[in-house]
Amino acid sequence: MPKAVKIKASAHYVPERVVTNDELSNYVDTSDEWIQKHTGIKERRYAIGENTSDLCAKAAKKLLDEADIAANEIDLIIVATISPDSITPATATLVQQKIDAVKAFSFDISVACAGFIFALSTAEKFLRQGNYKNAIVIAGEVNSKMMDFSDRTSAVFFGDGAGGVLLSASDNPDDEMFIAEKLESSPAPDVIHSGRIAPISEISTNNYPKMDAFYQDGRAVYEFVTSIVPEHIDNLLKKTGYDNSELELVITHQANLRLIENIALGINVPLSKFEKNIEFYGNTSSAGIAIGLDRALKRGERPHVALITGFGGGLSYGSILLDLSRL
Repeated sequence: MPKAVKIKASAHYVPERVVTNDELSNYVDTSDEWIQKHTGIKERRYAIGENTSDLCAKAAKKLLDEADIAANEIDLIIVATISPDSITPATATLVQQKIDAVKAFSFDISVACAGFIFALSTAEKFLRQGNYKNAIVIAGEVNSKMMDFSDRTSAVFFGDGAGGVLLSASDNPDDEMFIAEKLESSPAPDVIHSGRIAPISEISTNNYPKMDAFYQDGRAVYEFVTSIVPEHIDNLLKKTGYDNSELELVITHQANLRLIENIALGINVPLSKFEKNIEFYGNTSSAGIAIGLDRALKRGERPHVALITGFGGGLSYGSILLDLSRL
């Protein structure tokens, strides 16, 4: 018999170093006025001397403390990231080592800003089939290390952070928190990309691995989000029989405040129902939704119908409906 899956804890961690728009304008051709007008961002956090696994491990330790679960009780660790410590080993494996989760297995998921949605969906499937009890799902990014600071169309948006949840399988159907989901991809690999590695053109002792910085086509992203994402959300609601008026909390990828405002208009849900952390954290890529979920839960919000939606490189996008009243 399939298990129920519940969220036992949520947590997030952001680096201490605050980078304001004014400070960033010393390195990028921009200004506080321009950034706030176009993105709604006032500041962001940069990880100085910390890598992605460090941020994720700190969030994971908070999850263990909040859930009152020992690290050796964790069966699975998934990290969603596009800024890993390395191509291999997986950042999740480094997190496993840092928290001493000796009985877990671990792997990464790379779906850019939709990563937390895809990772959460994946972990839920592992727990539901009954062989595993507890899973940690974390989205973590050190975007600052992947930026081209001569490109203001990208560099002004991004910040660093990590957030996640601890999921547990349950025999009690009343514990079930997952209502429905929809995951999709519309391949457009040139719209958003990061860390591309070119093949060699010849055999040479001068060959050495190189990768490119983060890039996004801002106009294409805007058109994608404002057209495809609201339709995607509407289709999920229709599929499950929910009306948009029943959504009590909406947490989208924290791409840009203007995009969040457009999504609110596109699905006809008041902006007051949307969690927003982009103003002070910037675009933390895959981590923004997880950070937002933790912030909402820490405020005491327990909605019966919450929507979390991610969209990003691929282009990939996905949504999950959650019942958080059972937390």
